[in-house]
Amino acid sequence: MATAFAPLVFRGAALDWSRPYIMGVVNATPDSFSDGGLFAEPELAVARAEALVAHGADIVDVGGESTRPGAAPVPADDEIARVVPVICALAARLPTPISIDTTKAAVAEAAIAAGAEIVNDISGGAFDPDLPAVAADAGAAYVCGHVRGTTLAEAHAAEAAPPDFDDVVAELRARIDGLPPGLRGRTIADPCLGFGKGTRQNVELVRRAGELADAVGAPVLVGPSRKRFLGDLTGQPVAERDDATVGAALAAVAAGAHIVRVHDVARLRPALVAFCAIAREGAA
Repeated sequence: MATAFAPLVFRGAALDWSRPYIMGVVNATPDSFSDGGLFAEPELAVARAEALVAHGADIVDVGGESTRPGAAPVPADDEIARVVPVICALAARLPTPISIDTTKAAVAEAAIAAGAEIVNDISGGAFDPDLPAVAADAGAAYVCGHVRGTTLAEAHAAEAAPPDFDDVVAELRARIDGLPPGLRGRTIADPCLGFGKGTRQNVELVRRAGELADAVGAPVLVGPSRKRFLGDLTGQPVAERDDATVGAALAAVAAGAHIVRVHDVARLRPALVAFCAIAREGAA
């Protein structure tokens, strides 16, 4: 039986886990692997976020540093300059919870001051040990990711000896157990598809998303959007993987994922609505 988790309450919405939620991606960067440069200007990133919400995003995730393999590190001040104007504008216009996608405490602190209510940290505090405390002190929710290593380069290099499902469970659980006590009840776990994992490992993590949630004691976010493993499965280049992303997102939800993180919300939302309606009717 799936574990019941406490709701997360934000200024304009609540996640009560009664249905799966969609996190829409806004890359305010010039070099993202899938849409780098398209939304690098603040006004373009804001317009993109508003479109994602209009299409059905429940959360908007704003990032100012690419995490693709080989991406150049971005100084915290540059990252702050990219994301804070976007978050300020969105917080003034939308009730939708805003997430800051960062691994840096300074960026998280600035983003929260601007209106972000979720800190999405792929490193789970491994890149910057001060980051979880920033989220805890601000009363923000925290997405605790699973990667190996203390830098992005090390995280991607882990694919040479990728972790299996049990490794991810044990390492995520240890990371969550090490968070400030007040933050654990506001934590979402992310197995971080594609970060040091091969296609086999990514597929298993999607297929066992609900099992992962039960094992680590937190709702699970799965982010398959346009990832390389979908290219391995379908033979499609990055720009053509949105249909495969929908398939992977639905598989994650069927397995028990609580949030799916995607770039193309308009393509996923109707499929997810239909899937949930049919699955619930069948269960009833």
